Amino acid sequence: MDITTKESIIKDLNFAEGAVLLIDKPVTWTSFDVVGKLRNSLKPLKIKVGHAGTLDPLATGLLIVCTGKMTKKIDGFQAEDKEYTGTITLGATTPSYDLETEIDQTFDISSITEEQIQQTALNFIGEQDQFPPAHSAIKIGGERVYEKARRGEDVELKARRINITDFKIEKIELPVVHFRIQCSKGTYIRSIAHDFGKALSNGAHLSSLRRTKSGDFHVDNAWDLMELINQVKQNKQPILL
Repeated sequence: MDITTKESIIKDLNFAEGAVLLIDKPVTWTSFDVVGKLRNSLKPLKIKVGHAGTLDPLATGLLIVCTGKMTKKIDGFQAEDKEYTGTITLGATTPSYDLETEIDQTFDISSITEEQIQQTALNFIGEQDQFPPAHSAIKIGGERVYEKARRGEDVELKARRINITDFKIEKIELPVVHFRIQCSKGTYIRSIAHDFGKALSNGAHLSSLRRTKSGDFHVDNAWDLMELINQVKQNKQPILL
């Protein structure tokens, strides 16, 4: 498997034959933006490019991008467990469960203790059913549900079985709680944040998120997106890096 990292640039990497590129996705970019930018940098070659696991626009971190024949491995990469770091802000909710939408309700957090926060995190560990956010990229009837939610339509989503293997509270600076979480494919960290507030009989939303690991891949080995794009464009033969 061809994997490029900052520490080891493979000079004769063939994108058409297949490559796995680890990208540190910038904030506000969609996962499809990253794929599109890389695909455009490879023109005029017509090469398949796809990503292995969507990151929300406001999230940063590890995005696995596959080219050529390695796109056949995408499903396998997507199935791997993930690790994230981020912050949950207590005392306020948003319709999207993150900062993509405005706060719609506030709560008094003065009675919440650090011990309650730590214990609540422990209670999330294990297999459970999770409802995805209404503002998500899941398709219903061929349309993304976030498009329905933005129009104010009611969206009914089915619960999904997920598994949280570790959930650590790394620092508490109320109303902000810093966390690290390891979880299965398909886990919505925004829903974790929302449910975390409910478990405290309060409200909460996800205020920052960074994917640090996916399977054996780590964000420390990921490319800055524009650094990679520039290296591809500077090469006389786009299939070589």
